[in-house]
Amino acid sequence: MAETDLVLVTGAGGGVGGVGRTVVELLLRRGLAVRAMAHHDDDRAGALRALGAEVVVGDLTRPADVARALGGTRRMFFSMSVAPSYLEATAVVATVARAVGGLDALVAISQLTVSQMDAVSASESHQQRLHWLSEQVLDWSGLPVVHVRPTIFLDNPLFTTLAARSIAESGTIRLPFGTGRTSPVAADDVARVVATVLADPGPYVGRVLELTGPRSEDMTDVAAEYSRALGRPISYVDVPWETWVEQVLTPSGLGAHVEEHLATMARLHRENRYDRMTRTVEEVTGRPAETVEEFVARRRERFAG
Repeated sequence: MAETDLVLVTGAGGGVGGVGRTVVELLLRRGLAVRAMAHHDDDRAGALRALGAEVVVGDLTRPADVARALGGTRRMFFSMSVAPSYLEATAVVATVARAVGGLDALVAISQLTVSQMDAVSASESHQQRLHWLSEQVLDWSGLPVVHVRPTIFLDNPLFTTLAARSIAESGTIRLPFGTGRTSPVAADDVARVVATVLADPGPYVGRVLELTGPRSEDMTDVAAEYSRALGRPISYVDVPWETWVEQVLTPSGLGAHVEEHLATMARLHRENRYDRMTRTVEEVTGRPAETVEEFVARRRERFAG
């Protein structure tokens, strides 16, 4: 395997929907050599080795770890879980990648909300602000960057664990989205886009790829997709935002940073900030993004109660 075929994938051990792990799998199927960076040498790291990836264990905020992971690679996928240290990790990756040199492409995952932000935006979550700032750092670095901006993930707890709980209890999806429309995208579709770009980054370097699901619809229509997928009536119940945060989100124990992020995403949905749609998934991969119905149908057991 030629050195130019070696791709570094960070965040390969975890994260919502497992984008990094799926990217590893897709790249290996394409015949590319993959070095997967994980934060811990645990069962998830072992699973990556079983797939055929070289695994390095390290911390993206530690320059020595990043330099070791980058050695001999030409392409990189930068991904990291929602965390207060996100911007620090981005700065470390950018500065070390510049110092090491040799990258043909750095594909970085971000969020589509960044497309609506500017230098003084203040209504977004702390994590969304970190994504906006991280994009600035990567652009300033002069590295050959591709920004991938998915909208909300279908794999997000809002549409999986929290939805499954209320579906089991009452046959409803209880969220404070009001009449706001949304176009969630499956993590698998995001991974397909990332893998396609990493396999042949030339046409994409310097671009921003905005990713959504195949349609933008309100939560009544989303609930109808759940109904078709599960074969039973599911309805949407709009609940007050404050009540939802207090009674549903906070007791979930996701941690203050993640809770603030999800609470903000819910509020932005209510303000119709997620009414957006692109065909980028299909344009890049040749296959349309998965619908809500298809996503839920493949995970029926998760919503069985």
